[in-house]
Amino acid sequence: MDEHRLGLKPVLRRVWTPPGEAPIAVVDPGYEWLYVAAFVHPESGTSSFWLLSGVNGPVFDLLLKAFAEEQGVGRRKRILLVLDQAGWHGSSEVELFPGLTLIFLPAYSPELQPAERLWPLVDEPLANRAFRTLTELERVLEDRCVRLTQMSEVIRAHTLFHWWPLAQQ
Repeated sequence: MDEHRLGLKPVLRRVWTPPGEAPIAVVDPGYEWLYVAAFVHPESGTSSFWLLSGVNGPVFDLLLKAFAEEQGVGRRKRILLVLDQAGWHGSSEVELFPGLTLIFLPAYSPELQPAERLWPLVDEPLANRAFRTLTELERVLEDRCVRLTQMSEVIRAHTLFHWWPLAQQ
């Protein structure tokens, strides 16, 4: 599980242009933000995306509860959730849902976080585009996140590290 901040400040990427022509990218920087939270099961490539207006302890608590309910977590189904050490992940305002165990990665180690590899995929339809409003950006993000949940093989290819522990059969 990880969060990604996106907003009216554009996502810029390199573009191909014919020799002698300057690349053009529309830029109209703004400083309003949305957050995308992603849960991924690297072995199967299944994923769940949530759009948030902000991140803090109470929002993260609600997000964990919604995720646990979506996944049917409880006495018969347990989930080990791998997280970075963002301040709100360990907030005293976060109440653990029964059956959900949080495992924290070492600090400053995004290369160990499978969900971190989702962000270039999420950013794809946003690259080199300017959005006038958060609502406009949100519509594009909603569509992209829905599409990504249907691309389990692509998600798996990006998040299943060779050293990731696989489920025991």
